[in-house]
Amino acid sequence: MTANTSEHNDQPPKKRRWPRWLLEALIILTIIFGIRTWQQQGMLDGEAPDFERTALNGDVIHLDNYRGKPVLLHFWASWCPMCELEQGSISGIAKDWKVITIAFQSGGAEEVQRYMEREKITEWVTIVDEDGSLSGQYGIKGVPTSYVLDEEGIIRFREVGLTSGWGLRLRLWMADWLV
Repeated sequence: MTANTSEHNDQPPKKRRWPRWLLEALIILTIIFGIRTWQQQGMLDGEAPDFERTALNGDVIHLDNYRGKPVLLHFWASWCPMCELEQGSISGIAKDWKVITIAFQSGGAEEVQRYMEREKITEWVTIVDEDGSLSGQYGIKGVPTSYVLDEEGIIRFREVGLTSGWGLRLRLWMADWLV
């Protein structure tokens, strides 16, 4: 029995792995936040500028008319595969929240309308930004990009790239709750 005990004591002690895991997690988070910060350079912050544009349905859209509740401004493109992945989430959000989508350099109104019909997108208030001027005003460098505005038209959240529907809903809820 003593021989068995001494064999057991000859084994090296088990190393604690949690400090290494913690360090790796911190490195990954630092990289993610660094990339997000870089992606958001030059994006608009503060009060969202008002605009007047005609939506595909013929309504004249004034951003100032959307005050009083949070609104999601979602910039997308028909040629963007990541934007296609978000379509279901944006459609679902549009049923519960105010959403304005901006079709970034996706062709003229007829092209965008055909695309939306083909994709069976019916819930969106969509503005065509054929020349990219509205997107430029907001500092958009890539799509998808989303802005969450509070009830006073102040930009509360900015998101570049693919994001989840629940993440956007949470940001809208926070913009409603924070004011």
